[in-house]
Amino acid sequence: MTDQKIRWGIIGPGSIAKAFRGGVAGSQHGVLAAIATRDPNKPNLATDFPGVRIVHGYEALLADPDIDAVYIAVPHTGHAEWAIKAAEAGKHVLVEKPFALSAFEIDAVFHAHRKAGTFAGEAFMYRLHPQTAQLAELIRSGTIGEVRMIQSSFGFSMGKFQPEHRLFASKLAGGGILDVGGYPVSMARFIAGAAMGKAFADPVKVAGTAKLNAEGTDDWAAAILTFENGIVAQVSCAVMANLDNVLRIHGSDGRIEVPDFWFANGNRDQGLGRIDIIKGGKTETVSVNETRHVYSFEADAAAEAIFAGKQELASPGMSWADSLGNARVLDAWRKDAGIEYSVEKSANRVNTLANRKLGPNQGVIPKRNIPGLGKQASAVALGFEDFRTFASGSILLDAFWEKGGNIFDTAFVYGAGYTEKLFGEWHRNRGTREGAVLIGKGAHSPLCYPDVIAKQLTVSLDRLQTDYVDVYFMHRDNLDVPVGEFVDAMDAEVKAGRIRGPFGGSNWTMERFDEAVAYAERTGKTKPMALSNNFALSEMLVPIWDGCVTSSTDAWKAWLKEKQVTNLSWSSQGRGFFTDRAGRDKTDNEELVRCWYNEANFARRDRAIELANKLGHSPIHVALAFVLAQDFPSVPLIGPRTLAELDDSLRAFDIKLTPDQVAWLDRG
Repeated sequence: MTDQKIRWGIIGPGSIAKAFRGGVAGSQHGVLAAIATRDPNKPNLATDFPGVRIVHGYEALLADPDIDAVYIAVPHTGHAEWAIKAAEAGKHVLVEKPFALSAFEIDAVFHAHRKAGTFAGEAFMYRLHPQTAQLAELIRSGTIGEVRMIQSSFGFSMGKFQPEHRLFASKLAGGGILDVGGYPVSMARFIAGAAMGKAFADPVKVAGTAKLNAEGTDDWAAAILTFENGIVAQVSCAVMANLDNVLRIHGSDGRIEVPDFWFANGNRDQGLGRIDIIKGGKTETVSVNETRHVYSFEADAAAEAIFAGKQELASPGMSWADSLGNARVLDAWRKDAGIEYSVEKSANRVNTLANRKLGPNQGVIPKRNIPGLGKQASAVALGFEDFRTFASGSILLDAFWEKGGNIFDTAFVYGAGYTEKLFGEWHRNRGTREGAVLIGKGAHSPLCYPDVIAKQLTVSLDRLQTDYVDVYFMHRDNLDVPVGEFVDAMDAEVKAGRIRGPFGGSNWTMERFDEAVAYAERTGKTKPMALSNNFALSEMLVPIWDGCVTSSTDAWKAWLKEKQVTNLSWSSQGRGFFTDRAGRDKTDNEELVRCWYNEANFARRDRAIELANKLGHSPIHVALAFVLAQDFPSVPLIGPRTLAELDDSLRAFDIKLTPDQVAWLDRG
């Protein structure tokens, strides 16, 4: 750093960038070194940013060695892209709110900065103003007694609907919720947290609504947030309604009112701060009397974090967990309101989150041969049934593909069909179908009958936007039906070309599988070649769900080795048994206790911990490496929800277990 000054660059020369320029000028630890624009001939650029070096192009700014940190002030839709690219360039960032369009996007940004070792902060400038700290102290000290209700609003009127304006356009993620709704939500969470003695609190329930315009964005909106301690917050925002813009905190002994809290009752240049305490019919006004530029505090807070080697803001600034919690409320709010921006839909999101074409299918995940499959398959398969939008799910799908993964686990029942729909949109959008290994599953209980297979597969293929699956599993077995009838039904789909690789059963017994093979060999039908049963270093003691089958016993291992049947194992990492969630003294997780707790499994867990410590890994990496190291075709299914979880799982590939280590982990 130069003379303990952060050399700031700005991406996006709009009005908010001008406000930040004033903040940097009034800061103790910053200097505005350059501003990047895609149009160096933009009118008033030189007068709006006098004496500031103008850089042509955002990429050029990120490549500039004389820039330490970047303030990202482009429209919402560009926040994640440029924050990720800044991390890749080794630049610290302060991103104008909202950090990105969703919590999933924000998490991806943080992942990029976590790996780069760079700072990333969300620019809610009011959180760093001294007024906010003063307000928290009044709450913590019990000035108005027990906090019971919070009312917070931020709304203005644009006068008329303007479909191409950023505040209305769906392609620019317009509307009040993302533009200004984050302010009342972040304040409500901050006050609720202060009442609990914490930096912030996340609500246990969100119920939102909105009035939508012709673009499908919100003109005005409101939500109710309920916190675990009983505090209820009413939040509202608008771009077509002049709200009163007053924060009200109602307590058992009075209330607090703060006008225009985001500007400390001032403007972008100066907010002196004003807090009204109303008790017993009397009003006491607390004035902070702060004359510094409103934006100077966030510039200095970011600088101080960078100097200290921190990657996030300290409270009362927005930490990473705070930003994610705020975004999850906004996500829930617009879900209730029925808002999905056009820019988030598959037809328009044709690139990765960093706005690049999807990269090649190669990376840390090795490929292997699976008997009966005519293409190379990745050593692990991805389950992704938790995602409910293309914009969120595609982040993980893209990353898995670029790391070398190409097996994708879907099923007729997952997400009431949405998992299949998501994959269909993704492969069509990305052009990955031929390189992908697609697992389909159907005939789940209670509809586990031969005639269901064709019917459900027809629906699945339509959702998946393809005419075949590479691997097919019956999701359960029905012992009341002769196994040959199931083999006949799946053989018919093979002959029709709708199953082009191995098929078999998920949660089938070895006896039933052997019977199915014998029937197929006797009748000249295609025989089953694969299973999808539970298999892990820890043995599932009782089924997690009805009808589940484990293959982790000694008898199963011997059978799988002898038959060389491919097993695509679910819950391959023991559903958290090898993490800190489990332990002999930890009994709060009913599923873990019921399904995994016995001394034999804890002994395996102990050995995994011991080996992990020797190898410099986590026990969960060892547990996954165990599944990968079997002497039969063993392909674990993994279900990460974030990029960090994906990267962590893939660390198992750094471990090459010997046969002796595999045996020791299992039996000691």
